Amino acid sequence: MSAVPFHYVDLRAFCYATEDEKRVETALRTFLPEDTEIERESNEGHHGDRILVLSVRLERADDIRYVLSRLAELGSFDRLMAELEDRIDDNCAFFIQLDKQDAYRGEVGLGDGLMLRGKVEAYPAKRERAIETAREALAALEASADGA
Repeated sequence: MSAVPFHYVDLRAFCYATEDEKRVETALRTFLPEDTEIERESNEGHHGDRILVLSVRLERADDIRYVLSRLAELGSFDRLMAELEDRIDDNCAFFIQLDKQDAYRGEVGLGDGLMLRGKVEAYPAKRERAIETAREALAALEASADGA
């Protein structure tokens, strides 16, 4: 995939007090190019427990391509395609939740724990155009995964 269908991609993971920070970072790094700097912000939960937020914004086309190449490992995009209209908001942002446990093992799967948000390149910047662009991008990713 040479064209990048996103202006930027944000990745975020919460590390709860019961989790090992290094493991959560390892899970997040599954989707990141080498040496990507991760921002950390410490928050407090409802009961005073520590919640560390690990986040990254990728804006360089090569970095976004890397994330997309990892997403291609999902194999089947049937579920994403079926839910596409629910995954894109009125601001042309595309959302996917990825499985934190799978990511820790270096695998890619839909689930809970890691949030990916991508700002879809859509001209004009309308939700319908963003859905069309995302559909084309997912089809290209699926085709590239089939050809690999």
